[in-house]
Amino acid sequence: MKQNPIIKLTDIEVRYDSKTVLENVSLTIYEKDFLGIIGPNGGGKTTLVKTILGLKGIHHGNIQYFKNNQPVNHIGIGYLPQYNQIDKKFPISVFDVILSGLEDKHSIWRRTTSEQKDRVTEMVRRMGLEGLEKHPIGNLSGGQAQRALLGRAIISEPDVVILDEPNTYIDKRFEAQLYELLDEINHTSAIILISHDVGSVIQNVKNIACVNHRLDYHAQEEITEEWLQSKISCPIDLLGHGDMPHCVLKQHTHR
Repeated sequence: MKQNPIIKLTDIEVRYDSKTVLENVSLTIYEKDFLGIIGPNGGGKTTLVKTILGLKGIHHGNIQYFKNNQPVNHIGIGYLPQYNQIDKKFPISVFDVILSGLEDKHSIWRRTTSEQKDRVTEMVRRMGLEGLEKHPIGNLSGGQAQRALLGRAIISEPDVVILDEPNTYIDKRFEAQLYELLDEINHTSAIILISHDVGSVIQNVKNIACVNHRLDYHAQEEITEEWLQSKISCPIDLLGHGDMPHCVLKQHTHR
């Protein structure tokens, strides 16, 4: 079955000052894709996401967006940043954080409609945040704040959802619910997931991109222990246990 692209990067080069962070990166993301992005710290994973979001300029190459297999200027993208990027002092409630994900349909000059309120209330329930709607996001635990921001990222039903280390500060109970939720979202939206947890990535995604300044792309069935070790530059053991694969990292240091 032919897959339609929604984002296409061709020969991308990104620099910070004189340092090249991404070099000759080409990547196509398809409708209803579930792409896991892995790689060593400092290898350019977050820079790649910022490039896709248009938050980081490119020095060479181009990015194209598609809808219904036709080129467009932009598509709907929901984004869950890393937890350490959250301004915990910003005085905004959980309800308003999630509501802000409807910004294309919501204006500060208009009253919130009953439909919007219902959608936010339902998202609060899905995120397990009932009773915290009026709490400032800065008063939440790390896991609760992550859930509020995830609700913000998906409430508009975007074409693509990008999650940068979503497991951070989320307890194991909600982590299982997170992947169930992402599986549900993946029926209508493509997902890009950055994670240092190789085991979780391999278990849940459809395809994998390993980013270490350059990009190597492989379908899930092509991933082997040797491939991971060569791309991440760390010795890795992958163990299968029933239906739940596990990942054990040997002692190592990044160069």
